[in-house]
Amino acid sequence: MTATLERGLNALREQIDAPVASFFTSCVSCGICAEACLFYKETGDPEYTPIHKLELMRRMWSNEYTLLGRAKSLLGLGKKITDDDLTRWETLVYDSCTMCGRCTMVCPVGNDITMMIRKMREGMSASGHGPKELVGAAERHTDGTSPMGDLTQALLKRVEQASKVTGIEIEVDKPNVDYMLMLSSHEIASGEEMIASVAKIMKKAGHSWTISTEGFEATNVGIQLGNRDVAANLVSRIVDAAIKLKVKTVISPECGHAFQAIRWEGPNLIGKEYPFEVKHIIEVLDQFRAEGKLTTNGKNGDRLTFHDPCQVNRRGGINKEPRRLMNMVAENFIETEDAGTMNWCCSGGGGVGANQRANDLQAKAFNIKKRQIEAVAPDAIVTMCAFCHSTLEDQLEANEMDDIEVLSLTEMMAEYLDD
Repeated sequence: MTATLERGLNALREQIDAPVASFFTSCVSCGICAEACLFYKETGDPEYTPIHKLELMRRMWSNEYTLLGRAKSLLGLGKKITDDDLTRWETLVYDSCTMCGRCTMVCPVGNDITMMIRKMREGMSASGHGPKELVGAAERHTDGTSPMGDLTQALLKRVEQASKVTGIEIEVDKPNVDYMLMLSSHEIASGEEMIASVAKIMKKAGHSWTISTEGFEATNVGIQLGNRDVAANLVSRIVDAAIKLKVKTVISPECGHAFQAIRWEGPNLIGKEYPFEVKHIIEVLDQFRAEGKLTTNGKNGDRLTFHDPCQVNRRGGINKEPRRLMNMVAENFIETEDAGTMNWCCSGGGGVGANQRANDLQAKAFNIKKRQIEAVAPDAIVTMCAFCHSTLEDQLEANEMDDIEVLSLTEMMAEYLDD
């Protein structure tokens, strides 16, 4: 056994805790999870059944933690996990799972399959079995300030542009403010619109805010890759920056997995509670609405629908908030089938969209989203995740549907603010 394989198996072994053991014990192999998976639904390939993607972890659990399995292993009858197994399963775990959580929602015995995929990736990553794009992004972020490298100067340029466009002074690294805004690389790379929108909204709401140059990147490739050390390091940067500036609330931006990383997994990753709150930008906007601090004038007259990012809605619990905001600015808002908690994934989450090897499979998986969109024939799709935003734009263009615009809910709210 090579040292790399042994390291990967040890990492996988460490993930088999009481919840995982109980999940494998209670699984009845009903296959219902398959019907919830966009990859299985669009290919019909049983390899893409969610619980099958966990077969190597289940095998290790059986061999080492069950009486019958241990007896078989002692007799040399247990099937060991090889490097070839890990190579084969790498494509299942990374290419055919966006960790959207739909399979978890339908499991009749309540198994959190998504959480187990996340744990499975820990073993894969440790054994050197991870998409090169995610590995490279993790290295760049560890060495720099984002998965794209050092984006500090790009950020400062966007802040300067946003200040010029809005006429609002935007101070970076300002201490003792109400809110510290994080951004995703996509939002920084695409333009100054998100920063400008937040500036307008914060001025309207009467709240102080800032962006930290020491912890502005919300993206956490460690979560997608399955590298706990990288994930913890990236969370720590945000936490340290927020503590240094003594902010009251950290705002997770329009990014799904970033919200999961900082809001839900972060405290466990770094082993301590935060001395501040964490809220998604849409939660903040809905709070302002409820307090009467976010008032709008006029509505978009186009036929609009809404795409629910899996990590924000299904895994993060933000469902009613965006709809309350949509109803403020959309005159003709139409829901898709399965909208809300059981919405279908954009097909690019969980690192799939950044993994070139998965391109063809992702294109097939998107067909279920395509049909969902076609059924309501919208002029535009509104969403609250920058990666969903870019994925939808790319896939709509690939399907010759790029006459359908994709909009940011935060930017839309800023557009219709009253004077």
